[in-house]
Amino acid sequence: MSTDASTAPAATAGQRAVVIIAATCVLGLLYVGREVLVPIVLALFLSLLMAPWVRIYRRLGLGHGSSVLIAVLALVVIGGGLTTVIGSQMLSMARSLPQYEATIHAKVQTLRTLTLGQLQAMQGEFGKVIASSEGAPENLSAGEGAQASGEAVTHGSTRGTSAPMAVLARVLSTAWVPVETAGIVLVVLVFVLLEHESLRDRFIRLAGGNDLRATTAAINDAGERLSRFFLSTFSVNFGVGIAIGVGLWLLDVPNAPLWGALTAVLRFVPYIGVWLVAALAALFAAAVVPGWTLLVLTLALYIVIELIVSQLVEPFLYGHTTGLSPLAVVVAAIFWSWLWGPVGLVMSTPLTLCLVVAGRHVQALGLLNVLLGDAPALTMPQRLYQRALSGDAGEIITEARSFLKRRSFAAYCDNVLLPALQLAGIDLRRGVIGAEQQGTVRETIVTVVSALGNEGQRHMRWRRRTSVLDDVSIGRRLRQQREDISGRWQGPLTVAPGSIVLCVGLGTVVDDLATELLTRILRDLHVDARHVSVDDFAAFEAEPHPEATPNAVAMLYLVSAQLSAEQQGMVEVAAQMRERMPGVHIAALLLPEPLAQADGPATTEADVDEVLDSFESAAVQAINRIPEGTAAAA
Repeated sequence: MSTDASTAPAATAGQRAVVIIAATCVLGLLYVGREVLVPIVLALFLSLLMAPWVRIYRRLGLGHGSSVLIAVLALVVIGGGLTTVIGSQMLSMARSLPQYEATIHAKVQTLRTLTLGQLQAMQGEFGKVIASSEGAPENLSAGEGAQASGEAVTHGSTRGTSAPMAVLARVLSTAWVPVETAGIVLVVLVFVLLEHESLRDRFIRLAGGNDLRATTAAINDAGERLSRFFLSTFSVNFGVGIAIGVGLWLLDVPNAPLWGALTAVLRFVPYIGVWLVAALAALFAAAVVPGWTLLVLTLALYIVIELIVSQLVEPFLYGHTTGLSPLAVVVAAIFWSWLWGPVGLVMSTPLTLCLVVAGRHVQALGLLNVLLGDAPALTMPQRLYQRALSGDAGEIITEARSFLKRRSFAAYCDNVLLPALQLAGIDLRRGVIGAEQQGTVRETIVTVVSALGNEGQRHMRWRRRTSVLDDVSIGRRLRQQREDISGRWQGPLTVAPGSIVLCVGLGTVVDDLATELLTRILRDLHVDARHVSVDDFAAFEAEPHPEATPNAVAMLYLVSAQLSAEQQGMVEVAAQMRERMPGVHIAALLLPEPLAQADGPATTEADVDEVLDSFESAAVQAINRIPEGTAAAA
């Protein structure tokens, strides 16, 4: 035993060291090999974008090679046209900038007057000091301007005397790198599309091992999801670019096609891309006309279109989110831009999405899905239990009310509250919860249950203040809230015949709480439900109650959350209830036990009319059996 105990930490430390070394090597390879990897990754992403078009062409009767050729040629035409538009528009804007010089100078003077001028007037003598200190920079800037103009003349004369071939060589050297990258991307793209099926089979062979079925399903699912996401994103960004271009053209903003094209491209950059273009377009709009109206209209155009697309179009196409957490998108943009530059910034979201998809289907990469995905790291019962241990009742109540907007309080108890309490019970049996934590959990659960539903809101201000060291069970304390207001029997005894539902627990702490939850669920549905124990029946029969309505009880629930240990008790209590109230419909609510394997519907040997296994089903049965006219408002 000592040998195993000593080697286990060493093995764990060794595994962590291997993971760290492997991650470092991967990062180094990504950085060093970026010139090779960037074109290949671009080609793979474009293949996911072009694959649906290739399939469409093949359905039209074209061959595989012809379909790939047509798709790639269409991509080249679109990409070349977009590049031509951007280039020509940038040259046009550069030529027209001098004619906007007067407007720009007037706007700068206006802003200076509204900002620095007001500050100088308010500061008095200190403003004069600032004004005097600004003379040197202005003189310096003038001198620098003269020097720059002189240098410009000198360089201008040099450029005038330079040979045309030298200018052409500089242009070609500047454009060679993007042209080379585009050529590599196209070549790789063609071969990836041509061998799409073969590449998929090879990857399945490498990653699938013996379970080819699961690997094939995972790869097909990931490929379809990524392809659909890329196609939808490209279509949305292309449409936004056209809308912005047309809108700016209608507003008479110069070079509107340039801003539309830049918007379509930079919208691939998450969160900030479109607003960077909006800021540049607004500044340019402010420079071309004397007033500020065009700037405001330009910003309004971007805001309106972006709100419509982000809130209506994108949710309709591929849901509200990409499957990535917002923090992961921001961190991924920073990481990939540091690693691969501007191309990495544009591809950051697709790259991170690929990692998340891999984490969902590959067990060894599950950490990536937890860190980068938008799915909650903990289930709702786990979150409730964790926050109960911390005493954070407010956050639990906020999350519960969000759940209750979609589903009922009974469903919340079935799917969230009861499983969380079962987690607490497991830890309690293991002895890992101290007395102080037990008191914190009790106080938190009492606060949460008291705050939820009509029953809880009504009794919240009457809640008895108790110490965290109070040993009274949660169910009894919640029941006491109602007794403090409605009396010992939780309501009047003079009621309509067949209008009361009794909820009886089998005596344990868990049964007590489950019975109280059922009572509150039914009272929230305007059913006159009352939480009683077996001893309460003896006390009631020993006292005279002439005002009590005969045959007032219509249903009786026997609640058990631990049937495996309470089977005999259920039989005995059911027999007693049948003897005391022979005409009452008796139902057994057998709640699922933690870590128990359910082989079929819950059953019991007790003499009951029906067996239920959830709060929701119990609520439905009570509503169906209690006539609406006799249901009392709880």
